[in-house]
Amino acid sequence: MKSHSKAEQVFPIYKVEHDCMLSVQGDLTIGYEVDLPEIFTMSNDEYHSFHEAWIKAIKLLPKNTIFHKQDWFVSEQYKARFQENGETQVKTFLSHSSEKHFHERPYLHHHCHIFLTKKPEKFKPFTSAVSTLMRKRIVPSQTTSEEPFRDFLDNAGQFVKVLEDSGLIALRGINDDGLSGTPKTAGILEQYCFLLNKTSNTVLKDIHIQDEIRIGNDHCQLFTLSDAENLPPLCGPRITFDKYSTDKTKFSTGFASPIGTLLRCNHVYNQYIFIEDSQQTLKKLEAKKLRLQSLSAYSRENAISRDATHEFLNEAISQQRLPVKAHFNVMAWTSDQAELKDLKNKVSSALAQMDAQPKQETDGAPQIWWSGLPGNEATFPMNDTFDTFVEQATCFLNLETNYQSSISACGLRLGDRLSGKPIHVDISDEPMEKGITTNRNKFILGPSGSGKSFFTNHLLRSYFEQGAHIVLVDVGHSYQGLCEFVGGYYFTYSEDNPISFNPFYIAQGDYLDTEKKESIKAMILALWKKEDEGVQRSEYIAISDALYHYYEKLKVNSDIFPCFDSFYDFLAGEFYETMKQSKVKDERFDIDNMLFVLKPYYKGGEYAYLLNARENLDLLHRRFIVFELDNIKDHPILFPVVTLIIMETFVSKMRKLSKATRKMILIEEAWKAIAREGMAEYIKYLFKTVRKYFGEALVVTQDIEDIISSPVVKQAIINNSDCKILLDQRKYQNDFPKIQQLLGITDKETALIMSMNRNNDDKRKYKEVFISLNGQLSKVYRTEVSREEYWTYTTESAEKARVQEYAKKYGSIQRGIAAIVQEELEKQLN
Repeated sequence: MKSHSKAEQVFPIYKVEHDCMLSVQGDLTIGYEVDLPEIFTMSNDEYHSFHEAWIKAIKLLPKNTIFHKQDWFVSEQYKARFQENGETQVKTFLSHSSEKHFHERPYLHHHCHIFLTKKPEKFKPFTSAVSTLMRKRIVPSQTTSEEPFRDFLDNAGQFVKVLEDSGLIALRGINDDGLSGTPKTAGILEQYCFLLNKTSNTVLKDIHIQDEIRIGNDHCQLFTLSDAENLPPLCGPRITFDKYSTDKTKFSTGFASPIGTLLRCNHVYNQYIFIEDSQQTLKKLEAKKLRLQSLSAYSRENAISRDATHEFLNEAISQQRLPVKAHFNVMAWTSDQAELKDLKNKVSSALAQMDAQPKQETDGAPQIWWSGLPGNEATFPMNDTFDTFVEQATCFLNLETNYQSSISACGLRLGDRLSGKPIHVDISDEPMEKGITTNRNKFILGPSGSGKSFFTNHLLRSYFEQGAHIVLVDVGHSYQGLCEFVGGYYFTYSEDNPISFNPFYIAQGDYLDTEKKESIKAMILALWKKEDEGVQRSEYIAISDALYHYYEKLKVNSDIFPCFDSFYDFLAGEFYETMKQSKVKDERFDIDNMLFVLKPYYKGGEYAYLLNARENLDLLHRRFIVFELDNIKDHPILFPVVTLIIMETFVSKMRKLSKATRKMILIEEAWKAIAREGMAEYIKYLFKTVRKYFGEALVVTQDIEDIISSPVVKQAIINNSDCKILLDQRKYQNDFPKIQQLLGITDKETALIMSMNRNNDDKRKYKEVFISLNGQLSKVYRTEVSREEYWTYTTESAEKARVQEYAKKYGSIQRGIAAIVQEELEKQLN
């Protein structure tokens, strides 16, 4: 084959039909697109079970079959979606800034194919007219008879079924258009010939193979594992990935991952397993052993080879192993010739990680490359294969792919761990639909400085933009910037501007339901009675009656503004007279005592501001509300009242808003104080029932001891939070077994948690986060955001002050942040 040959003169594929490729030699090949497990998500047991599935599947293939797995890793750049179909795709300032931040982010796109080739049995290509005359058939029977083809399809179907039954892999047959391409898209044949990615359009390139393999402007280098001498001394389904491992945890990845997903350059990894007639293979090896035996006296190498062959035969027969021939190669390429040396170093280093001896092919490279063309596997030079068993050969298969984006509308943007490519992650709805989780509740644990508040801000902002109603209970002003940015209500206490609510207010079009009445009653009783004082039934009924008549009066008299002051006036006036006449006043309901105790909340009283707010009244329809309790969390009077109002606000949203509206309540460190005030039972109720109203409850804490200290809360929160989110736990490395036991974390998840932030890219600013969905699906992601998002989420006091200063200067927080980011950019350019 010369460089000036035309492709049609030498092209080995004769025809593509019935979703099958037929070679000019009569070989049949069918192909599959493969979805592999995501990298860093499998446990040691899963690696072993996946390995067993490959062994079982390949053993089902008939003799004279070639198994060819081809993994493509091609450099691409993330393309921001600012507009789609002429409409604005990104609706918000922060989403737009995120797209801009990740625009042109390089990453390796991975796709995988499996090809099964059936060679004709007992058929050799004719070489002369005489041999043609002596044959009964000019072509192999399998190319013209339906039965052999149908048998091959049945074998392939069994192969697919065994693999998919593992639950770790999905295969889809490639149709005629996928194999040969269409006028608009390249098929796999064109992709291989011209080094095109799966999504590329057809681009014709010159192919030069005399001194090197050069396809268009791409210079290719081929590295092979084709000789037993170059293979690792030991192989297995998994290998320890040192960069993410610690003294106590060994981080696993697939044995071949160093030359697969972890090799960060353009490359194709070809994996061949040739299934021949095992009896014939053993017969040949017996003959080889005898030859080596007779020559062993002349050479120590012959003696060693004889012993190795003897051991191979013993293992094949005693353990019923399937002998196969195998070959593995990596073809890497670059368009910059100056990078060839660096490319060679990368591939050699990757092979060395597997304990293999790198071997670069030169003279034999064109033939090996040409045999890698899908459908042309039968022409592979068998002198470049080695004898092994299927158990060992399958260790060299690439088992993993990159992180995949969810197609769900719900979720948040996180980063691929290796490249930082943005991916959409759904940790609420999709896991429930797939049966992975039974609720949407989340438990977030991270020490100070681990990026906990930062991640939580990012999560809440994402859900807010997707239409969620969010109630936040905080004690550290972590969400002030985000609240201001989205135009939410921010309730906080200061001497100049004390916290103020109006639980008596009912929005126009709303109504006084039982839930609202009960929450107001509970609040009045909490203000009137101490925790250790009992409440008589008569007192409860009297307050209920008072509320009923008060709201009836409001219906008639629209001039009265609903608030605690007007309710107190009603109690002290009309209702007092009613009680006096009914003679219940002193015996069973001491209204004088109640009026006296409630007087501080009435106009002119010490806490007159608390329940008489005239702004921020419509809490039901306000989508982002923050209750900042830092200054009152230890206040014996204010805190219990505020807690009741918070709970009433969220329960009201749960029950009154549409079932299609997502509701979220996030309780930061304030939950400790809430639990102290006898609200533990309420938290327990909330975590158990919120899912019925398309809601989710989130708890954030720094210290696991806080959870342990409250048994009720511990059971309520941890047992009813199927999504557990942990940030950097290196501070607690020695005490982690306690956390592991409490949260029900597996050893695989522990290795993932301890690997966080151990091998971060120095060129990027981000922190990693671990997310476990009911222990079934666990991953570590990057939390990487744009500078605009950073300035919105920051919890550093100096940075928050700067944001406030610029917001005041430029008229809004959005304009202020934009100005800060612009200044940063100009500073970098200068």
